Amino acid sequence: MKYFPVFLDMRGKRALVVGGGEPAVQKTRLLMKTAVVITVVAEKPDAELVAWAASGCIALHRRPFEESDLDGVFIAYGATGDHEQNAPIAAAAKARNVLINVVDELDPSDFITPAIVDRDPITIAIGTEGSSPVLAREIKTHLEAHLPPGFGRMARAAGKLRERVAHAVKDISARRRFWERLLQGSFRAAALAGDTQAAERAVARELAAAGSSNREPGRVILIGCGPGAGDLITLRAQLALQRADVLVIDRLVPNEIVEHARREAKRIYVGKTPGGPSTPQDEINATLVREGLQGQVVARLKGGDAFVFGRAAEEMSAVRAAGLNVEVIPGITAAHACAARIGLPLTLRSKLREFTILTGATADGELDLDWRALARHGHAFAVYMGVDNASQIRRELLKAGARPDMPVVIVENGTLVSERAFATMLHDFGACIESERIVAPAILFFGFDWQAAGLTRPSWVKAFTTMTPEFAEDWSQAQVAEATHWVMG
Repeated sequence: MKYFPVFLDMRGKRALVVGGGEPAVQKTRLLMKTAVVITVVAEKPDAELVAWAASGCIALHRRPFEESDLDGVFIAYGATGDHEQNAPIAAAAKARNVLINVVDELDPSDFITPAIVDRDPITIAIGTEGSSPVLAREIKTHLEAHLPPGFGRMARAAGKLRERVAHAVKDISARRRFWERLLQGSFRAAALAGDTQAAERAVARELAAAGSSNREPGRVILIGCGPGAGDLITLRAQLALQRADVLVIDRLVPNEIVEHARREAKRIYVGKTPGGPSTPQDEINATLVREGLQGQVVARLKGGDAFVFGRAAEEMSAVRAAGLNVEVIPGITAAHACAARIGLPLTLRSKLREFTILTGATADGELDLDWRALARHGHAFAVYMGVDNASQIRRELLKAGARPDMPVVIVENGTLVSERAFATMLHDFGACIESERIVAPAILFFGFDWQAAGLTRPSWVKAFTTMTPEFAEDWSQAQVAEATHWVMG
């Protein structure tokens, strides 16, 4: 971050704008939204600047810039529209330690003016470090469309209640949850509409409810954080992260998603590294219960979806046994996300009416699966956590009668910058993993076929085979039997 975002108290301070054209008008108009004292210096001021001066909003000097104009100034704008004229203004400002912005010139500027969404007293500043003002305006337009004009009115109404609420609700965590209920309920609707009486009734109800006990029972939220990409988390999950007092975080949850939470939220990392240090599930359960019993809102952050190989049932059981409420927020599963990334349909009307999702992880090193059903021609399935058991999966499928040319697609680190994908066949499945040094996390797709869907393999999905091209053609049963015998040795 090259530019540090900050909001400055402009009360009683002085600002200087040098220039009389449209850039000077724009900066002056923006400064007039604050309590700063504004002086404009311009030889040929725009009519709007003249009108503001006549109404007493600004002081206007119709003459060239003089270095003494910077005396006592807090911030200044060089807005002449001419580099030769702006250069001495910037030099004089820096010599006096006055913050200077030269319009449309980054190098001589100490600060840049962001695009602003104004819902006074709520102000949202959007900056691109000067790289793309057009993009900043696009974001500004998007935000303005989603923030009602009454947002500022609601903020002012809430501000008047701060001392009253602090006196009535002593506990800090309970007070924050009080504000969350208030600003999402009937008070919000009344304040946005300007109905002060209805807003006061809503406040009275919430205060009466909070007065019975400042210590509310805690609760646990199991959040599916999706396959890894930060923009694939759901809106409901983002809102839940903002409410959480404690975050209990899995290894595969990226920091980009954790950043959605409040900065002051407590973070507890409970990673499970394959073949490495891992936090036992019993310890994770105990952590959720301990933090919840302290009255905290605990967010359990899990990769993918909490209900798909996420051991959510064990955590829910432990939390409920302790008398705590638990909520589950679903996430995008890794299988669905990876299939979408490579354009590989998981169902096809009249051709592929079902598919199976299973785990390749084992406690004792041996997978106990219905290999004959999985090997059936036309059956398709996706395997989580199967990379380390690839050789067993290949061996058992072939032993159960699977065709050696069964399509296999491997997606490693799906949706992330480091994502890789490979298209191969069952015969070459193990060799592909070994040769390409594929590691977890990866999703393995068996029996899914682009051609059956009338599609083609994306060019960035690398094909891997150790056989001749003729191998992928339709074999006779005798050839399949012979190949199966050969690969199994």
